[in-house]
Amino acid sequence: MSAHGHVDLGHTVAGWTGTTLALLGFAGAGVAFCTAWLPGIVIGLGVVALAGLTTWLLHLAGWGKPSGPRPQADWDWRVRDTVAHSGHAGCLGCRAGGPRGAAAAAAPRPRPVAPLPVADSGA
Repeated sequence: MSAHGHVDLGHTVAGWTGTTLALLGFAGAGVAFCTAWLPGIVIGLGVVALAGLTTWLLHLAGWGKPSGPRPQADWDWRVRDTVAHSGHAGCLGCRAGGPRGAAAAAAPRPRPVAPLPVADSGA
């Protein structure tokens, strides 16, 4: 048993990857700030932004976790989320990714607009 008790802390590939990239970006920006190297600060903050984007894309690809507790069999960080292809209910990241899978098939499609009639010039 861990120091946190018998709970799912949500360690996932998306979480570990994003945290590592963000830590490297903040550390790089911090060192660049201490040396007053402006391009290094911008690069470091760019890596932080890349960490957020990478985490979100990995979550959409199924390497994150849905909100709430998971079954104990899915606690290992290498377990891929099999329902991520259709999006997690109530997940802001999945909603920002747009409709996918079954949700995309059920979404209403816009009707085609008929072209307007062309007025005859009478000439």
